[in-house]
Amino acid sequence: MSARSKARKRALDILFQADVRGEEPAAVLAAEAKRAANEPARETSWLYAREIVDGVIDNRDAIDEQITTFAKDWSLARMPAVDRAVLRIGVWEVLYNDEVPVAVAIDEAVELAKEFSTDDSGSFVHGVLARIARSS
Repeated sequence: MSARSKARKRALDILFQADVRGEEPAAVLAAEAKRAANEPARETSWLYAREIVDGVIDNRDAIDEQITTFAKDWSLARMPAVDRAVLRIGVWEVLYNDEVPVAVAIDEAVELAKEFSTDDSGSFVHGVLARIARSS
């Protein structure tokens, strides 16, 4: 597994944890940063995970607006928390990270959804992110 794939999982953990606990993602990120300082072997994945979470925090309103606009008949509140977190990561990579090709960002998000969410989440995430990518 690539360092970026591991980083996406770490970012998913942080965003999911913040969402479920009703905490600010920045607070969860700070706690993870303390843990990461003691894990030098995981530094590469940590740096990108932090970039993802910071990017989602900085652009959250715009990201959530994109998700709400393109998730047909689904409000953010109605989505499983894992799907919300995966979509936020995917939208950030698609719209705000030029280093990641759009197809890779979508594929990685779909794989996270398949691994950590419901049976239908992979196709749901793919549909939302593909519509966002086409509109940008």
